[in-house]
Amino acid sequence: MNKKKKDQRKDVLRFPVNLLTPVGKFLQANLKRLEKRKKAIEKEDPFKNFTRLEENASPDTDAAEQFGHARTSAIKLEIEKKIIQTRQALTRVKIGKYGLCEECGKMIDTDRLIIYPEATLCAPCQKKREK
Repeated sequence: MNKKKKDQRKDVLRFPVNLLTPVGKFLQANLKRLEKRKKAIEKEDPFKNFTRLEENASPDTDAAEQFGHARTSAIKLEIEKKIIQTRQALTRVKIGKYGLCEECGKMIDTDRLIIYPEATLCAPCQKKREK
């Protein structure tokens, strides 16, 4: 690594540890809440609790089970994504890179982090990725 890159890394602003500690605690609590919600959603899945032995159900019962399964599956998938994002944010807190954009290395706007504490990209880099 050349001297210029080392100097640039020293100039990178980072959040102070005393600010990251409460963020880490918040993310940990959020992770526990998400995992608890995931278990509750799994219990709501009609296919998980499927005990009907014969296929004599009325069409509306079958449709309700199909809809219930699709609903719980979609919610579970979103919760799993949020769990992954929260774990990534916790890792970034631990290694001291929380609040830094993974793409450009600049600080993520604090307003963005307040609304979306799991953010790993600044708003401009997020827009680029979505295109």
